[in-house]
Formats: sequence, structure tokens, C-alpha cells
Amino acid sequence: MKKPITGKNLIKIGFKQSAILGKVIDIANNSYRNQSKPEVLRLLKKLVLYPENFLDDEILGTIAKELAAEAAIPKNQSISLLETPESFAIYGAEHIEEGARNQMEIAMKLPVSVAGALMPDAHQGYGLPIGGVLAVDNAVIPYGVGVDIGCRMALSIYDIPVEKLLTDQAKFKREIVANTKFGAGQNFTGNARADHAVLDKPEFNLVPFIKNLKDKAWAQLGTSGGGNHFVEFGIIDFEARDEILNIDRGSYVALLTHSGSRGLGATIAGHYTKVAKEITKLPKEAINLAYLDLSTNAGQEYWMAMNLAGDYASACHEVIHHKISKSIGGNLLAKVENHHNFAWKEIVNGQEVIVHRKGATPAGKGVMGIIPGSMTAPGFLVRGKGEQASINSASHGAGRQMSRTQAIKNITGAEMKQVLSDYGVSLIGAGRDEAPMAYKDINLVMASQKELVDVVAKFTPKIVRMADDGSRED
Repeated sequence: MKKPITGKNLIKIGFKQSAILGKVIDIANNSYRNQSKPEVLRLLKKLVLYPENFLDDEILGTIAKELAAEAAIPKNQSISLLETPESFAIYGAEHIEEGARNQMEIAMKLPVSVAGALMPDAHQGYGLPIGGVLAVDNAVIPYGVGVDIGCRMALSIYDIPVEKLLTDQAKFKREIVANTKFGAGQNFTGNARADHAVLDKPEFNLVPFIKNLKDKAWAQLGTSGGGNHFVEFGIIDFEARDEILNIDRGSYVALLTHSGSRGLGATIAGHYTKVAKEITKLPKEAINLAYLDLSTNAGQEYWMAMNLAGDYASACHEVIHHKISKSIGGNLLAKVENHHNFAWKEIVNGQEVIVHRKGATPAGKGVMGIIPGSMTAPGFLVRGKGEQASINSASHGAGRQMSRTQAIKNITGAEMKQVLSDYGVSLIGAGRDEAPMAYKDINLVMASQKELVDVVAKFTPKIVRMADDGSRED
């Protein structure tokens, strides 16, 4: 063949955008390179229409089996839950509301569930509770990942003297405001848009649905969400030298950010949750746990889209940290990043499974994590212990003890202003729904997971910026 066969050629003759597509392209352009392109395409059209006729073909047999398996999967599966939920570990049980426990029990009744755990910051959400960890067999649950796919924490530690942060707050406030944007729909236009290699990822051409989101993703690159998302300056204290990070005992200025995949992730989550609900019919109480089999096109599409959203979320933090670091000067001593609202392929009890961490931090042996408190409470830089019962996980924060509505009803502006003053925190934005009193005591949460993580350093917020629109992000 003079011209190679492309994915576009294959889609035109009936192939779907999936992991199979790449395999067919490889076979077509290597095993049939001496035949004409029209002849090969005619053969492949027969393959996609009648895969059962190629099961014994020495070249196309493997592809034929995969196509036949896909065709055999029912389009609408009515799934029954197990009568008794599989057991799961609970950390800090005395601080976890009944609604979160009930949601976790329902998740453990799924026929694909293998193992589960509930973190000490857990509270009720959609599908899985926030703070829920669920390992399943060869499936992925869009609402088990969450709406804000790949939401993460990023920490940069500088050699800037602590006194400079305390005495020149006006400069640090100015740079936070100048280099960040917060809230639903916020974006950059024209030359203010950032550039990043993530925009060149081939996954943006996965399907037309994803491709149509690329411009929105570009416009929102380097912005932050609403709700509990933040950018803040603070002081991080190391009580002992950390050899792995190569940081001596002492106090340092640090920048901490919390945000996710913005409109890109939310749109992907909504789309594939709808697809999952159409394919996997679950009882009413489990409807938000609809899952996609990873052996299907839909499952593979979501998996690739989820990973793209995770990479995009990381790029947003990278853009923010680069802008702010450039504006404040100083040398970067270390950077740590970790994410939640994601699914990973891991080994649990000797079996490869898909581990969903909905608002939970990976805490495998030696894995670094950041667990924030609230705008006045400390956060903690931690290192995982690799506890198997928790599925190598820990909390992703303090966790809410009041809903947003309860916080707005029960906390006055004067009370919020007073607590900020008591802790010496300067706040830019944020409504009463994010008041410190709306969150659990981070110290109790940390005490409940001593067997899950070791504390490496403590971060104390000093200048905090959040959205003031009250929007909700899990």
C-alpha cells in the first residue's frame, strides 16, 4: 500500500472508536502492506460486519474474537444486587454519618465489587460516598470516580523566608489575584490563554464528543473551580529533615492548590454516567453506581477520557504554580502532587482490579500525599504506609460536618470573620458555605488514620483565595 490505512478509514467502514481500532490499524499496515488499500478495506469491512467468519483466521482471528465478544454483550443489562454486602473497612467510624455508610453498603452489593473502605473524612455524595474507596472487577463507575475527575492537591515549597510572607502580605495577595481565576464558567481569552502539552494529546481526538470540548478546555486551562477549591500561601513546618524530599528541618513558605478538571471533567462525567445508566440497569437505590464493562467500547472510551481529564487537571495546577512562582521569585525546593476522584488499575488480594477513590488519597507504601484541613485548620504532608485493609488509601481532607445549606443558615458572617482573625488568615473570596466550622476537626481525622499514613510536615494557611459563588464541587 502506498497510503497507510487510518482510523478515519476504519470508522467509515463500520469500526467504532475503541482500543481495537489501534490493533486493526497496526495489522492492516503491516500484515497487508503488499496489497492495495481498497482491497484491504473491503476485507476489513467483512471482518467488522461478520467477525464470526474470521475466528480461525491466522492474522485476523484475535481481532475477530474481540469483535464477536463485543457484539455478544447485551445493550441493556438488568443487574441484581447481592443480598448481603461484602464487608469493608471503616476508619474513624464514630465521625461518619449514617448516609455515607449506607451508600458504601449499597456499593458493596454490586456483583462486580471486590473490596471497599471508608475513610475518616467520609460524607454522603452521589453514587459512592465522598471518602469511599471501591475496588471492582473489570469495570469502571463514572459516579464512583466523581464529577470533578482527577481533582488534586499540588504543593510547592520555596526557600523564601517565612518573615517575607508575614510582612509583605500585600504582594502575595496581589499575585494570587493576578494569576488565578475561580468559579464555574471562568476562563481566559485571547493572549491570556496558557499553552500546555496536554492540549496536544491524541485523546482529544478520541470521539467527536471529546474533540468538541477541546476549546473549552484550552480556555479554562489554569483556572480553578468553585466550592472547596482554593489557592493559598502558607507556612510548612518540617520537624525533622526529610531525606527523600531533601529538605532540612525548619519552616518554609509554600503554595498549596486544590482544583480539578473543570468543565472538561464535569462534561465527561455527565455524558458517560448517562451512557452507563442506559447500559447497566441497576435497582433504584444503586442507580448512580451504574458501571461500564472495560471490555466494551463504552468502557474503553470512558477510561481514556478519564485519564485525559486527569492529565488536564494536573496541567491546570502546573500552569497556576508556574505563574505564581515566576511572580514571587525564590527557588523551588520541592513539589508534591496527588489526586483523588479517579480510578486506578491495581492489585488487591492478588487480583487486578479497578480501584475508585472518590475523595480519597492514594496511600501506598512511600506514596506522598497532601491532606488539607480548612481555611484556618492545618493541612498535612504525608507518606503512605501501604495498609491493605484501606486499599492503600487515606482521607483527602477533613470532610464536611455541615452541608452547604446548613453552613449558610447556621454560621454568620461575623462569626466567620472572627475565626479568620483568630487564626491570622487573610481570605479572598469564599462564602459562608466554606466556613471552617462547616468541616470536621482535621486532628480527629488524622488520629483516625495513623495506621494509614505518616506525617512528614504540617502546613498552616495564611492567605487563602477561593470562589465566592457558592458552587459545589465534590
